[in-house]
Amino acid sequence: MQHDYETLELRRISEHILLITLNRPEVANAHNTQMGLDLRDLWTGLYVDPENYRCVVVTGAGDRAFSAGGDLKERNGMSDEQWHRQHHIFEHAVLSMTDCPVPVIAAVNGAAYGGGCEFAMAADFIYAARRARFALTEVTLGIMPGAMGTVHMPRAVGTRRAKEIILTGAPFSADEALAWGLVNKVCDDESLLDETLETAESIARNAPISTRQAKKAISVGMEVDLKSGYAFEIEAYNRMVGTEDRLEGIRAFNEKRRPDFKGR
Repeated sequence: MQHDYETLELRRISEHILLITLNRPEVANAHNTQMGLDLRDLWTGLYVDPENYRCVVVTGAGDRAFSAGGDLKERNGMSDEQWHRQHHIFEHAVLSMTDCPVPVIAAVNGAAYGGGCEFAMAADFIYAARRARFALTEVTLGIMPGAMGTVHMPRAVGTRRAKEIILTGAPFSADEALAWGLVNKVCDDESLLDETLETAESIARNAPISTRQAKKAISVGMEVDLKSGYAFEIEAYNRMVGTEDRLEGIRAFNEKRRPDFKGR
């Protein structure tokens, strides 16, 4: 996996934790074409080779914004063909993110508007700073959500609330996002990253094959009927029966110690 990107900062926090920072603070971490290419490459790389990572945290540079969404200055004057080409890159990036086998937490440190909100929703779950604000503003610009916003938002907050959010384009607070089910936790601004990384470490201490299979089973189960979801769950479960980590987990429980999982 590549570690040097023009618009992203990657930092290994510990042996198993990767911190990704959207790094265009001068434009509120807006997504330009290069960021789309960088994100597509990053998520594809993690899919092909997760290396030793067991959890990924994504945040934005600075304290102003997580991401303001698409870079409208870059988009100004684009031809239809140029617009479509750029959006195809964004589509591949967000699909690659949802396909990432490693658990992903979004640490939303400021405004997450438009595509920035959609990008946060593509994570497995969200922690938000108290100053964070969210919005899907696309209809105010003559477009509509196009990075899975109409898919992820109703699954998080329900159909009626999602219609209100998307059709008005109005911003809402971190506390509202928590009450509506969009975010899992609201943190004090200065403690957001520490609290998110603490949760990431908690995930990383668990058996990596288990967390990845469980993540996949949840995602598939949300898309199919109950019995089909359960059938997939059992297939995912059986993947772990013959692993060294399963033996280590049971052994550690009986020896009253913390297990040392190896991912095999």
